[in-house]
Amino acid sequence: MLFSPMNPSQPTTSFLPFASRFNGQSRATAERKAALLARIAQWQALEERAARASLRSLPAFERRGQLLPRQRIALLLDPGAPWLPLSALAGYGADTDDLDRSVPGGGVLAGIGWVNGVRCMIVANDSGINAGAMQPMGGEKMLRAQEIALENRLPFVFLVESAGANLMRYRVEGFVKGGALFRNLARLSAAGIPIVTIQHGSGTAGGAYMPGLSDIVIMVKGRSRAFLAGPPLLKAATGEIATEEELGGAEMHCQTTGLGEYLAGDDREAIGIARQVVGGLGWASRALPPADPAPPALAADDLLGLFSEDLRQPVDMREVIARLADRSELLEFKPDYGAATICAQARIYGQPVGFITNNGPIDVAGANKATHFIQWMCKLGQPLVYLQNTTGYMVGKDSEQAGMIKHGSKMIQAVTNAARLIPQITIQCGASFGAGNYGMCGRAYAPRFLFAWPNARTAVMGAEQAAQTMRTVAEAGLARKGVAMDDAMRAQLDAQTAQIVQNFERQADAFYTSGQMLDDGLIDPRDTRAVLAQCLAIFADANSRQMHPLQFSLPRM
Repeated sequence: MLFSPMNPSQPTTSFLPFASRFNGQSRATAERKAALLARIAQWQALEERAARASLRSLPAFERRGQLLPRQRIALLLDPGAPWLPLSALAGYGADTDDLDRSVPGGGVLAGIGWVNGVRCMIVANDSGINAGAMQPMGGEKMLRAQEIALENRLPFVFLVESAGANLMRYRVEGFVKGGALFRNLARLSAAGIPIVTIQHGSGTAGGAYMPGLSDIVIMVKGRSRAFLAGPPLLKAATGEIATEEELGGAEMHCQTTGLGEYLAGDDREAIGIARQVVGGLGWASRALPPADPAPPALAADDLLGLFSEDLRQPVDMREVIARLADRSELLEFKPDYGAATICAQARIYGQPVGFITNNGPIDVAGANKATHFIQWMCKLGQPLVYLQNTTGYMVGKDSEQAGMIKHGSKMIQAVTNAARLIPQITIQCGASFGAGNYGMCGRAYAPRFLFAWPNARTAVMGAEQAAQTMRTVAEAGLARKGVAMDDAMRAQLDAQTAQIVQNFERQADAFYTSGQMLDDGLIDPRDTRAVLAQCLAIFADANSRQMHPLQFSLPRM
């Protein structure tokens, strides 16, 4: 069964309005809002840090008559059209242990935007930072962008300018795994997805295969370079001396090798050609209505005040659904069974969707309920949205004897196999702990998109639980040996406990997990409905596009 977008001209039957019990005027709400707004400001400051780092190269770019990568993307995109940035914090903390100096982004810009009326995946080397040299998480970011483009049938527009691998930080695994970038370009092309590349600057060694594996290549006179070995490496390897233009200049490739289809005089002309090429694909996309057609009756601003910094504090996740759904209307599924697991049908911009979320641990009834609901949504062909906020599956003697393992496994089976039938989106709103991360369609279960709120936390268990578990194990070991604990041993255990808590807390943080590419980016809770609407429109486009796959990717002449 394929996902089929609803015809918005058809009348719809309204679900019931949600009766909110949220007190938006309380002192506790004000404190929670202030805390989350502070987190949002920290996240936005990190993104701005990367933009400033790139901007420092502006004088050099202007001397060369070039545009900075962010300027190129802005010129490529349709004015006023939506832009969905992806993985903006990729690599945060990976380039240096000093988080005050870490520059997020992985040296790559990526997002989904409109080019001449066509929704596209756009990827650009951020050549304003270290000349666009590849970083490990930048490679992961490119791979994820390619995966999203393939799964959602998005034309792939690539703005290339990279100094290649950073040889001072060479890692053999990066070289070996980096081959998947080229494999994915071949897969995209063979699947019938257009690949349009603007070669703004250098593409050396493996980077030369970027244009080589593209369907259409636009080169910039005097700036584009594509060669397997640049002059320094060529001289070191063979003793031959040649200029960059002779080895891989734009004019040479457009006139001699045929690697380039179009020769542009500068960045602006190249981007204009790319817009013409994309406009000629015949892949016009369906735009969202200019105004929200059925906004929630409850304010999105309330989403800032629902969650405490202490995620052990309960949240009624129906309050979240009601601030995402059309007119705040929903139809709850099995409301009196497995009450800690919430399943509900609703609409977003007129598109029917199913929501699964948590008001606590997932128990036996909740797992069975979720499994039933997932299968029901698959039968209806409606996308699923998982709103993660769980400490995991229920533990304890009663739960184990009731068959928690097998019932939880049924839910995981359903989540896994639903991906073949309907699109799934995951939003990490609060806690994402233990196997609850798996059962609620975490990263390992390949949702089409996964976004996180800045307050979200992800871990195998809570930090205090992890520390106490290890302390209990250590104390039991001493007891088995008949060793009485003295003050020195107790101090050592205290130090171990503190170290475990610190390690878990650091890695559970949304900034850390986003830096590790465990999501597709952080989003402001207030933007969640708009982001979901964009994702649903992407799915509708993908489903409507008639693909013309080839047995092989498009071969260059």
